[in-house]
Amino acid sequence: MRILVTNDDGIYSPGIAALAKAAERFGEVRIVAPDVEMSSAGHSITSSRPLRYKRTPIGDFKAYRVNGTPADCVALGAHNWEKIDIVLSGINIGTNLGNAIWHSGTVAGARQAVLFGLRGIAFSAPATQQEPEFEYLRPALEEALDLLIRSGDFELVNVNFPKELPRGIRWTRQSVRHYDGEVVPGTDPMGRPHFWFVVKPLEPAEEDTDRWAVEQGYISMTPLRLDLTNERQFAGTGVAAHQL
Repeated sequence: MRILVTNDDGIYSPGIAALAKAAERFGEVRIVAPDVEMSSAGHSITSSRPLRYKRTPIGDFKAYRVNGTPADCVALGAHNWEKIDIVLSGINIGTNLGNAIWHSGTVAGARQAVLFGLRGIAFSAPATQQEPEFEYLRPALEEALDLLIRSGDFELVNVNFPKELPRGIRWTRQSVRHYDGEVVPGTDPMGRPHFWFVVKPLEPAEEDTDRWAVEQGYISMTPLRLDLTNERQFAGTGVAAHQL
């Protein structure tokens, strides 16, 4: 099995090394990741300038850095390494739950794989003032990988770990509760104005959602899909064309 590993934290993030090491037992691993942090890059792609694909030493792995987004990395990785079976994205430093799925570069890396007809799995772990303890997470990570890689039933899955030792694994749906998008103004050392955009949940998480599961100490695994069609509203429109 050929496994491509990417992320949005950048190629030197300890999370990507931890994911690659855990994935080794399942097949041949290659790393292709952004040369700098691309957090919250979403599913953006680079179309206004050329991309560079440079060999970078990451342990014993064949690894390459790209001056682009996570989606760019998956595209170049698939172009330069044929017959990839699955793409793993992460482990992100910080969870990607609920509405964060929309702007997550980590999830976008896995989603780009599915656009190419491959399977994609995104992994994220909570972080506060410290980075996650990836060795501490390794048994739970390997259990999740074993379940998802050996099963071909799911093509796109978003996985999030809790802060403490997991109580187990829960299949979840995405939380869609509202977030507060807040703009925080400030000044740099030169006195020039700048702004930070931050978000925080406004409402408690719904039971059996990704946010709820992680809050309860479970590994959350959310199957996702590419089709964003609102089926309920679409069904209400009828199938006949409207005359203009």
